[in-house]
Amino acid sequence: MPPRSAAEHPQAIKPNLLTMITESFGMSRAGTVGVMVFSSLMLIGAGFFFVHSAPPSTITITSGPAGSIFYTNAFKYAKILQRQGVTLNILTSHGSIDNLQRLCNPAFPVDAGFVQGGVTNGATDKLVSLGSISYQPLLVFYRGQPIESLANLAGKRLSIGSPGSGTRTLVSTLLAANGIKSGESTTLLDWESPVAAQALVDGSVDAVFLMGEDASAASMRRLLLTADIHLLNFTQAEAYSRRFSYLSMLKLPQGGVDLGKNIPAHDINLVGPTVELVAREDLHPALSDLLLEAAREVHGNASLLQRKGEFPAPIEHDFHISADAARFYKSGTSFFYRYLPFWLASLTSRIVVVFIPMIVILIPIVRSIPHLYRWRNQSRIYRWYRALLVLEKELFREPDQGKRQALLHRLDEIQIEVNKMKVPAFLADQFYGLRGHIDFVRQMMTNKPPQ
Repeated sequence: MPPRSAAEHPQAIKPNLLTMITESFGMSRAGTVGVMVFSSLMLIGAGFFFVHSAPPSTITITSGPAGSIFYTNAFKYAKILQRQGVTLNILTSHGSIDNLQRLCNPAFPVDAGFVQGGVTNGATDKLVSLGSISYQPLLVFYRGQPIESLANLAGKRLSIGSPGSGTRTLVSTLLAANGIKSGESTTLLDWESPVAAQALVDGSVDAVFLMGEDASAASMRRLLLTADIHLLNFTQAEAYSRRFSYLSMLKLPQGGVDLGKNIPAHDINLVGPTVELVAREDLHPALSDLLLEAAREVHGNASLLQRKGEFPAPIEHDFHISADAARFYKSGTSFFYRYLPFWLASLTSRIVVVFIPMIVILIPIVRSIPHLYRWRNQSRIYRWYRALLVLEKELFREPDQGKRQALLHRLDEIQIEVNKMKVPAFLADQFYGLRGHIDFVRQMMTNKPPQ
């Protein structure tokens, strides 16, 4: 029968991919498949983490009533974030209390919000602070003769802010500290700031309490410039700041509102908490940096009540500063976000965090497996070589013919066991060498008489 052509042995000429990998890396088919499966699972896991670790392109902030300073600042944030391709959805609210309740409710779709200091009531679970972003002065406007303290407002008609606002919570606390309660000749009204401001101008109320979370800058400026309406000078400001740790002493300088008209005509002492930018603890670190960059741009300049660069600041009250915010205040944004566009920085940082460690770990593991496999198979061959060496020495030294036959029978058993071995192709030379050496020992001992 003529020899078969190479075309009739396609598998011998064209091995499949698995066989090629097996022969290249010196591994069994099972080992090769295991390594391929392990590597594939690592890549799939890394890919899954890579995709899901990307910062979202849209976040939501809860601000304050439409037209309030909180609301205006949120729109400034939105413009800054839009430059980086991130959309900031702005939700109106009644103020700090409303914002806090939304942040504490996992079912409510919001990521961050403005919260006035001193209104948390311990509701800090799973919330973190990105820092204080500004002072929040309490402005008390009233009609009539000048007064020296809040206690002089007893028996008056007072608008203390709408329900859900931090203004109402703070004012209620301060009035109670002065012995003023609703129903005891004093009327406390929960009107919203635009209505309350107009009512004060019309004479429908005697005093209104306004803060930036629920009042517009225009409304407060209007009252400052209106004749017969005064801004309360907190002569007891230091006492308030010591009794209530979340309050700061502030000063509105003479002529600060209008230099030409010298409004106010003298320095006015004020009190007020700071405003914190509060977020849920799972806020993406990249978005935390973006919000703080926006806060620095919006609140970092000097104003009547603060120095340049004073805010944002890592001032803690009821919320602890997040780890990402602490890192931002210490060293700024990370390297990639500092020099690259946001989308490219996000992509690059995730590649560095996900794939480089995976490669550093995976390559040594994959490279060590063939060596371990080679060592395992070689040790099997060497074991039979050791048995063969011992047997050869015994055959040379054994003069008794019967015992020599028993040793030759042992040699047959070794050959049978060796023939049962399955070894990879890369060890074929050692395997066939072992079989040849077994035949060599048999032939030598059969032809050579014992010593």
